[in-house]
Amino acid sequence: MGREVGSEYDVVIMGGGPAGSTLGALLARRTTLRVAIFEKEEMPREHIGESFAHQMIPAIEQSGALEKVLASKCWVKKYGGVFNWGEVPMVAFFDHRNYLGDGVPRFAMHVNRAEFDEILLDHAADSGVDVFEQTSVGQFESDADGCTVTLKDGTVVRSKYFVDASGRRNSIAAKQKREWLSSYRNIAIWQHFLGGEPVQDLPGDWNIFREKNQSPIGCFAFQNGWCWYIPVPKVIDGERKLTHSIGIVTIPEILKQKGSDFTDQQTFIETVRQVPYLKDLIGNAEPIDDKMLTATNYSMINGHFSDYDDRWLLVGDSAYFVDPLFSSGVAFATNQAVNAAMLLEHTLSGELDEQSRRDLWRDYDEGWHGMAETFALSIDQWYHALGKQDPESVYWRHRGSGPDLDIQERTFDVLLNTSVTPNLMQLITGAPMRGEGPFTRANDRAEPAPIDPDATLSLAPGVAVRETVGLDVPGFKGHLPPPPFDDELDESTKAGIATYWADPVANRDAIDSPVARPVPAHRIGFADGAGDVEIRGLAREGTAELLGYLEAGVTIRKLEGQLTAAQQQLLKRLVRAELVVAAA
Repeated sequence: MGREVGSEYDVVIMGGGPAGSTLGALLARRTTLRVAIFEKEEMPREHIGESFAHQMIPAIEQSGALEKVLASKCWVKKYGGVFNWGEVPMVAFFDHRNYLGDGVPRFAMHVNRAEFDEILLDHAADSGVDVFEQTSVGQFESDADGCTVTLKDGTVVRSKYFVDASGRRNSIAAKQKREWLSSYRNIAIWQHFLGGEPVQDLPGDWNIFREKNQSPIGCFAFQNGWCWYIPVPKVIDGERKLTHSIGIVTIPEILKQKGSDFTDQQTFIETVRQVPYLKDLIGNAEPIDDKMLTATNYSMINGHFSDYDDRWLLVGDSAYFVDPLFSSGVAFATNQAVNAAMLLEHTLSGELDEQSRRDLWRDYDEGWHGMAETFALSIDQWYHALGKQDPESVYWRHRGSGPDLDIQERTFDVLLNTSVTPNLMQLITGAPMRGEGPFTRANDRAEPAPIDPDATLSLAPGVAVRETVGLDVPGFKGHLPPPPFDDELDESTKAGIATYWADPVANRDAIDSPVARPVPAHRIGFADGAGDVEIRGLAREGTAELLGYLEAGVTIRKLEGQLTAAQQQLLKRLVRAELVVAAA
């Protein structure tokens, strides 16, 4: 890190958090591209987001940083979560169904973010990235030949592409106002405490984590919101100690009510010591600081995550952040970085024609937008269910204050897309979505109208099919899809994933990442570009075979038992987009 700022780079990354560091390290290790990261703060620095989902592990394994994190003392292994919305907690063991099948636990981490983020940024530098801390970007502009990045001190840098990974406060590349991503506009208030007991020690037959002392996150509801409880190893007065991060997530309006200003530490402590189950863990807990920390207005999204012509893309919180409920933020951010690395590598390699490059950029933008919006629907569904448990809950009172999110057609497509199925929450927590709420309403709306089983299906007049490449968003490495899509994987693939999770560092080559390279795809749309409607079908979805059926003309009745689950979903997407029609 003591390098001088160069005048030209292939990729400039604004922001050295997990997304920016992972992207930088991936590019530096896989290519000869010149990469710079400009981070406005000096590491280490405090940051919210101390507990992760297990999809984060393969992302930082691919960047090469996992081994260094594992060698540090900043983390505690995490196996899932405890969620108490009612009388008996629900438990979510990461990928529990497959763990029961192969005996290999999937895991994530609880971390001290100050140390964790510093390890990742130092690793990017070790990998060959020019890293500059305490260096702020002031302006970004693009032209036909590249980008001009002007630092706050006036230094001008040229680059071929610019990545904004600076977090949720900036819109320097997109230059647009962010929109709300959730109908629940929460505030988080937290502090670290000494003297707490581990969640896995809670009594009860429901606690699947106790027998093997496997640490989960604790999420405990109360009338005015919910609390997180996360073990965080910190260095206090020069000594390593295990603290617990305790936070309240609620709606800002609650803070104005008498006795509910949780930014007041005494009120906060009195409240959390009355929350069911949490109170049994923190009877002797004391805060390490007399000030509470807060984060507000975080469930927001940018209208676009990339622009091929203007040469920029967004990664991590600068693109979107939903909610801390399922610890998904860093997992999404680092996997977005894995996608972005492949995108930039193959954009700059010269191997693809321009249309293929544009296809990949469109997949990045639309695929991650669909992921964000679908996950936001899932979170809102959980808050809806949380409120329903207690009619006096702030979330139940809030549920009717506005309509569901303004979900776009691309999200309906994602709801029917095998890359992000209606089992999305099962990917993150192991818990499926059930009951009435925003997610199920949107999922019902995504389903096309029933088709007469004896009607002949064919491509609509004027529809054209292109053979091209695609980006398999999100492309989680080491993930087995939920039923019924897991039935389409062979046993060797499943065995390879189990081998990988047994030791992701030593067995990194046991499986490939779905986004290591562009994948074969077909794109189906109207030849005249009407409505900009285009459905992408990946080769792994059996697209070519399905198109063959449609070109020959076939009935639903004749297709019974012939289509895989992936092909059935793809057919629904084509019918919904009116690219496939049924004739009596």
